[in-house]
Amino acid sequence: MPDPGSPTHPSIQLRAARPDDTAQILDLIGELAAFEKLSHEVVADESTLRDCLFGERPYAEVVIAERNGEAVGFALFFHNFSTFLGRPGIYLEDLYVRPEARGHGLGQQLLAHLAKLAVERGCGRLEWCVLDWNEGAIRFYRRLGAVSMDEWTTFRLTGDALEAMAHAMDI
Repeated sequence: MPDPGSPTHPSIQLRAARPDDTAQILDLIGELAAFEKLSHEVVADESTLRDCLFGERPYAEVVIAERNGEAVGFALFFHNFSTFLGRPGIYLEDLYVRPEARGHGLGQQLLAHLAKLAVERGCGRLEWCVLDWNEGAIRFYRRLGAVSMDEWTTFRLTGDALEAMAHAMDI
């Protein structure tokens, strides 16, 4: 009998999220934020999340990982574009597996699912960021063949700085 959580185990199912999954997705985001010690940054609410994921113009997609019908993980992703490759890519914003479901290959299944989507959609790459203190995740990603892009520094505008930049050219 296959190990529970292995790619061939029938109790594991990956599926595209539906609008009625929004509250569950928000719960998983909250758990991820707590794990990353960033709960104070979560301002998303169910209504906004539903609109951004399932509204007239969806900005991202979610894959839900279920074990025996219960959500135990998710991956939230969206398309980006590589000017150098001249092709789209997939950017993985968040990958989270609940602690009780870890160690059974679920994270690898989610990444393999996204890699398959990337290939099917003609994407040139799948990429993501990881917190530098998350050594377990870094080792996991390296075992899968992912390489770190250490020569790049991520920048971000948010809050007041984003507002100021948005109005920098106003006359």
